[in-house]
Amino acid sequence: MVPEGNPGGSVAVTEDELVASLKAVAHPVRLRILRALSGAERNVGEIDAQAEIGQPTLSQQLAVLRKAGLVTTRKEAKLVFYRIDEAKLEALSVAFGGLGGRSEASGSEKRKAAQGVANFARLG
Repeated sequence: MVPEGNPGGSVAVTEDELVASLKAVAHPVRLRILRALSGAERNVGEIDAQAEIGQPTLSQQLAVLRKAGLVTTRKEAKLVFYRIDEAKLEALSVAFGGLGGRSEASGSEKRKAAQGVANFARLG
């Protein structure tokens, strides 16, 4: 479902969701899992073979990624397939990218202002 007023189809992410997602990604094993899923849907055995993570650890870390909404699942017979939720990842990228907004002053203007402050401090 696409939220109204969102023509690109991406999902809006709250600050809490952004923090939870960043925490979920900020773990070496979970990052390896996401890399193993990059560009492909895989079942648990395939993820284990590619990421070289033992079954108990893999199951625990997949649960964390699933809870954070970073991966989705589908069942086929006895196999569970995982894939990265691209819409969620895009929304996180947009939300996180918004933190790097440009300020009004350029880098050289900031340096000039800082030099002026330094000169004032020496005079005082």
